[in-house]
Amino acid sequence: MKLSEIKEILPTLDNVEFQLENGTFVPEHFHVTEVGVVSKHFIDCGGVTRTEKAVNFQLWDANDFEHRLKPNKLLNIIKLSEEKLGIEDYEIEVEYQQVTIGKFGLEFNGKNFVLTSKATACLAQDSCGVPVEKPKVKLSELQSAGCCTPDSGCC
Repeated sequence: MKLSEIKEILPTLDNVEFQLENGTFVPEHFHVTEVGVVSKHFIDCGGVTRTEKAVNFQLWDANDFEHRLKPNKLLNIIKLSEEKLGIEDYEIEVEYQQVTIGKFGLEFNGKNFVLTSKATACLAQDSCGVPVEKPKVKLSELQSAGCCTPDSGCC
């Protein structure tokens, strides 16, 4: 989800709710402690330099159980961060503390914001020796003359 998308969704909501893909909700008294831009400048294993930028939201579960972040308040935090930090319309990633800090993508299911799993991948598979996945074939679909069958006597 891009920053422009969350800005369109927030005014239509009564409450801001985040949940994990497994259905577990972030406690409703969470705080958004940071909104910023995360910039990553790196070299992949094939020697190509790359740059990535994302808008980062950090969610924090505090002990003030009466706290509720309303959509308009989050929208104001986003607007302030755009003004002060020059944030552009990048994809949003969310940091949320579990056993360790997790990094998630963000989607909207029509009612709640969903923290989606992210995964690592090799960006230079053609140059670092990652084998191409072999096609899966059903043995029952192989039809070639000379193939052994259980009653052919070849074994």
